[in-house]
Amino acid sequence: MRSLVAAAAVSALGISLAACGGSDSGDSSGGSGGDQTLTYWASNQGTSLDNDKEVLTPVLQKFTADTGIKVNLEVIGWNDLQTRIQTATTSGQGPDVVNIGNTWAASLQATNAFLPFDGDAMTAIGGKDKFVPTALATGGKEGTDPTSVPLYGLAYGLYYNKAMFAAAGLQPPKTWEEMVSAAQKLTDPAKKTWGMALAAGSYTENVHFAFINAAQNGADWFDKDGKPTFTGDGNVQGVLRYLDLMQKDKVANPSNAQYDNGTKSVNDFATKKVAMVINQNNADSSIVANGMKAGEYGVVPFPAPAGAAQQVASHVAGINLSIFKNTKNKDAALKFVKYMTDATTQTTLGKPFSSLPVLKDAKPVFTTDATEAATFQDIYNTKSKPLPLVPAEDQFESTVGKAMNGLFAKIATGGTVSADDVKAALKTAEDQVAASS
Repeated sequence: MRSLVAAAAVSALGISLAACGGSDSGDSSGGSGGDQTLTYWASNQGTSLDNDKEVLTPVLQKFTADTGIKVNLEVIGWNDLQTRIQTATTSGQGPDVVNIGNTWAASLQATNAFLPFDGDAMTAIGGKDKFVPTALATGGKEGTDPTSVPLYGLAYGLYYNKAMFAAAGLQPPKTWEEMVSAAQKLTDPAKKTWGMALAAGSYTENVHFAFINAAQNGADWFDKDGKPTFTGDGNVQGVLRYLDLMQKDKVANPSNAQYDNGTKSVNDFATKKVAMVINQNNADSSIVANGMKAGEYGVVPFPAPAGAAQQVASHVAGINLSIFKNTKNKDAALKFVKYMTDATTQTTLGKPFSSLPVLKDAKPVFTTDATEAATFQDIYNTKSKPLPLVPAEDQFESTVGKAMNGLFAKIATGGTVSADDVKAALKTAEDQVAASS
């Protein structure tokens, strides 16, 4: 969902080609009237907010040339985007079209502030059958008309340094146990090299791995009625397994507890301080920008333990598009969503934003490495599971992720975290979510 480069974006760079308020210019017909204008809030996907502006501007200009509909663009960093959207849902002063992290879809759907992609609206954007099913499944609560549709696909993979593995006589890991064993052989604190780097101070990264590791155990975080079940054994053991990379296995530098976004761990990998990092496929641009050549690293699915209940290697990550229900430019907004999710636009944006295709039969263009492209597309299409599609999903992310931040901080400062400690932390998170739902 969240681009690693986005997390590192300096919000002071804030780009605003438009006022923050919703667009009310032009008629509401969605036709090609020259004065019709949409306001679009885009999330940070490139190497900076300025980079996003450079990439998107010609794409939006082509839409205007084709339709006569102007687009006022504002690119918003991930540190601010969710708050801006939440404020817009309550104030009614939002844009026409907005990027959302797809894991927020059910929570934002519950605000009733967004246009449902019902039969007519879905037809207007090209129909549901054009999308990868796992991607479209992130659009809202199961069994409802989605209030968002996929725009950019992302998935986690395990990046490894080919030269380090070859020098140690190691093969890319296929199981959790093989990954830990390789990481231990490649860890040498005296030489300041480590087997892995973790974004252990990022609540969003931490909760993703809580979810993935628990899914590998066959566990769920909510029951069928949407009530939190955080303290189940599969969840507790999944979290502990991830924490143990720093605690018991000692393959991650304790200072990683201060890494509050994914870019910092990726930079350690790119500068060859660590042998492995788990990150989304948009890590490629940061890795290369830090001097590591494309042929120097490989990618395999994030491995599950031997005999795992499910071979889940990622959540279905990425960005979705939503239309605010109170837009005065509904038809124009639907035309814009159709344009942004057509095959040509997807290909144009797939390379600079290192995204995976959300359309069936589309080919990844974010890398020229055919093996890497196929690996990530297979993870996204067949080894990914959507984060909980419940209204309390945003609270799940915040409470569980921040609980893990605290547990990593305890480990980093010499403390010990047991399964009971994990369960207690998850019980506090569960109680917070239950009380507010």
